[in-house]
Amino acid sequence: MKIGLIGLPNSGKTTIFNALTCMDAKTSMYADVKAQPNVAVVDVDDERVARLSNMYRPKKITRATIEMIDFPGLKSGSAHNGSFGGNGLSMIKYADALALVVRNFHDDLAGPATPLRDMDDIETEILLSDLIAVETRLERIEKTLNRGQKSGALLAEERVLRTISEHLNENKPIRELAFTEDDEKLIRGFQFLTKKPFLVVLNSDEAIFGRNEELIATIESKYRVIEFAGRFEMELSRLGDDEAVAFMEDMGIRMSARERLTRFAYQTLGYISFFTVGEDEVRAWSIHKGDTAVDAAGAIHSDLARGFIRAECFAYNELIACGTEKKVRENGCFRLEGKDYPVRDGDILSIRFSV
Repeated sequence: MKIGLIGLPNSGKTTIFNALTCMDAKTSMYADVKAQPNVAVVDVDDERVARLSNMYRPKKITRATIEMIDFPGLKSGSAHNGSFGGNGLSMIKYADALALVVRNFHDDLAGPATPLRDMDDIETEILLSDLIAVETRLERIEKTLNRGQKSGALLAEERVLRTISEHLNENKPIRELAFTEDDEKLIRGFQFLTKKPFLVVLNSDEAIFGRNEELIATIESKYRVIEFAGRFEMELSRLGDDEAVAFMEDMGIRMSARERLTRFAYQTLGYISFFTVGEDEVRAWSIHKGDTAVDAAGAIHSDLARGFIRAECFAYNELIACGTEKKVRENGCFRLEGKDYPVRDGDILSIRFSV
């Protein structure tokens, strides 16, 4: 899972990035659209991995991960002049989701906080970016058709893109449209920004953190939102565990920024975790809610999906309740599932396959 942090200059994106990743990426009052994105991979905290590891004593423990990408600050009007996202635009397109960081603190350079206006500015920029991509492609398709080079695939693509163009011109994101499976294949390569899952990170001043209920309610009318005190949480990430816990208690924060965002991202983006266990390795895997056993097999290795026979399956909660795999079997909780079985959060799988 790749989450791209986007926002206006001086919104505190890199501060949030440092808080989430425990890194020390340089923060600056001045945006540099030519700067390269900061990238880091963070573990998803899941106490189930720790409990399974205590039971199996594996040689290796592998947690699920999220790749965080901190893009350079975006400027209003940048979609018009082609500089939207700077060198990072190609990377933004391949993020699985976008997290918009909005400033909720006074900044000496940018002035008073205007989070709702900042949200509107960025929403406009990414919508325009998609619209420019659609119109550019439609112009090329029209030239091809005028030369008499018609095909069913080209006409289908034109139809879908014109529907998208009309929707974008009404200032509506592509994610609101419903597509058939065939239409999805036609537009997959565009990696439209407004089609991606979108969440908001409200970056508040420490003095007002936890007291922005009305603002959060307004944002929630459109998007899922999570609040951070970015500067405070970046400093927390640099403290020892005991010291950090003491400061978190003073602020009424029960979990670290990384824990809160990873859980929030899983809920917002519809991800679940399943596990593979054994003496060699205990590992957590991330898939979308509703994915099948063969999808889970493919997440482990393409060969397992191609040669899928059955999935041996039991639930984490059943294992904890029974105490051992042997008792799971004795209690009738061990199952063999086919390729269409919808994997549930906490399932422990072993794939039978033949290639």
